Amino acid sequence: MSTFFNISATAFLIADPSRAAMLTMLMDGRAHPAGALARAAGVSAQTASAHLAKLRAGGLVLVETEGRHRYYRLADSHVAQALEQLAAIRPGATPRPMALSPQQRSLRFCRRCYDHLAGQVGVAVTCALLDQDYLRPGEDRRFILTPAGARWFSDLGMDVEAIRPTRRGLARQCLDWTERVPHLAGPLGVQFMSLLCERGWLRRSDASRAVLLTPAGAAGLRETLGVMLP
Repeated sequence: MSTFFNISATAFLIADPSRAAMLTMLMDGRAHPAGALARAAGVSAQTASAHLAKLRAGGLVLVETEGRHRYYRLADSHVAQALEQLAAIRPGATPRPMALSPQQRSLRFCRRCYDHLAGQVGVAVTCALLDQDYLRPGEDRRFILTPAGARWFSDLGMDVEAIRPTRRGLARQCLDWTERVPHLAGPLGVQFMSLLCERGWLRRSDASRAVLLTPAGAAGLRETLGVMLP
């Protein structure tokens, strides 16, 4: 009975458009002040405060206090994963394609899914890792890191042995909401994106979840994985 209640209560919280807008903004993995979340949702500060209190009570967000300021973030990566997978659900009928804005195109091409790489770039990289047998599909929506894959990540500069698996494993399959196929998530996915940023192959945006693929990154992914990107 508690499982049904949890689903119903969480669905109620996410269903509100203002709360959904706030949660979407928080999917960049950073903490944001209530004012920024209010602007993203198009509501007053008082209304935003009420929404955030409900999201906190429902276990979807956490609050951090810095002096007199309060910042909100998603409670955990599993919340971001749930939101990403909900966004991948489409109506049964095929809608007429709509023209995408420049921001929507950027998000579709390359973005953060909380703390790991998503979008067309994230999916292309994951598919290449599978094609090279560096990753293999596992049970419970996990990826299995092969010995060849461990060597490849190590050669790229990652200390694979230092990565701590969670109870859901070292690498997970996260359904990409724009491409509708899995991309790499979990501790391995988090460290992989951090490494690509350190190498200058990716550059995070301060304004949105969009991630810039640099010329060096496009060349590096092509040379190391055979990934061809525009």
